[in-house]
Amino acid sequence: MLRPIIGISSVLATLAVVTPAAQANSGKNYVDDARLFQRMVTCGGSATVPDYATKIVARHCRSVKPLAKRFRKGWVRRAMRFLAKKRIANLPPRVVYPFGGGDLVTAMVTYPDATEITTISLENAGDPRRLGMVRGKQLKEALAKFETIARRYVLVHDHKSMNLRKLEKGPIPGQLAFFLFALTVYDYEPVSLRFFKINDDGSLYYYTAADIARLKDSRANKLEKRWINTDYSVAFRNSELEFRNKAGKLVVHRHIAANLHNDHFANSPLLKHLRKKGKVSTMTKAASYLLWSPKFSAIRKYLTRHMAFMVSDSTGVPPRYAWRAGFRMVSYGKFDGVFHPQWNYLNKRLLKIFEKRRTRWLPIRYGYPDINKNRHMWIYYPRKKRRSKTGKR
Repeated sequence: MLRPIIGISSVLATLAVVTPAAQANSGKNYVDDARLFQRMVTCGGSATVPDYATKIVARHCRSVKPLAKRFRKGWVRRAMRFLAKKRIANLPPRVVYPFGGGDLVTAMVTYPDATEITTISLENAGDPRRLGMVRGKQLKEALAKFETIARRYVLVHDHKSMNLRKLEKGPIPGQLAFFLFALTVYDYEPVSLRFFKINDDGSLYYYTAADIARLKDSRANKLEKRWINTDYSVAFRNSELEFRNKAGKLVVHRHIAANLHNDHFANSPLLKHLRKKGKVSTMTKAASYLLWSPKFSAIRKYLTRHMAFMVSDSTGVPPRYAWRAGFRMVSYGKFDGVFHPQWNYLNKRLLKIFEKRRTRWLPIRYGYPDINKNRHMWIYYPRKKRRSKTGKR
């Protein structure tokens, strides 16, 4: 179970992060748009579908509802049972998930008692109003595109970058769609949806209706050359989605669109914002082994300095950096080599790591498979400090 760490340091960390209600009281709330979006796209919640879309949405939901149900009763349930036995006590309720585009479900599975989840990726959150601008054939096509990508996500529990790029334009922005799909899988509804930017000092500024009107012609351009530009306003780049979990606690999910390359992340407002959180629970998967690259050393350094615990596939923090930061790694599953030739240069190091560790059973896929479609996972536990002969640590 996740419990806040009691102590002076944790109290200071809590005070450093202003409560969502205090931060967001002047921001425009799109909760009605979010609830309608959830109902029409992910077939969850209780919003009323407009008359013009009832037949189209009904046909769409005949496919999507069973998909969400199967996901919940299959992978989600198995993963929660497995990870419940692996987490340590007294974990920070704040979660940071870099390279986590569109994957709120896995964050909720990995840390079910979290009260704040931050996902970071190159993809923009998206404009929730776009769905209301389409009718007929265009609406059918947009819903069908989401269903196709959702079906693959449920099958492998992971997003391909090419699929996320497909949903950077059009009436159904992919990030927002899959965040609301996560709520549907859990049978939750949004309490609020706001959009924000990060100030230079790392604090958050929530966009008002006037701000959004002023920025309507400023497009959210791509954050990396291989991505694509969106066709909606820069005001909808970062989102804050709030909902209540089964225990009735308010959960805040923030998605931040950012390039985590050193050139963009080191000394950035985003880094300052993350540091304000103090110690955090962390995770990553399917991260293209970027944490192994010197070009992403700043995000790697942030993680090793601030993480209390981590779950990942083999794309997580490399073992030598984790060990230096005071963590031991336990591996699960089997690993025979990376599944994609572009990362073959890492095989020598990865195979050596897995060969040193005994094979432990892993009932779920968590991120990338290996070259033979084997499942694997790493869990980073803080090492116990050794006592000296005098009894001092």
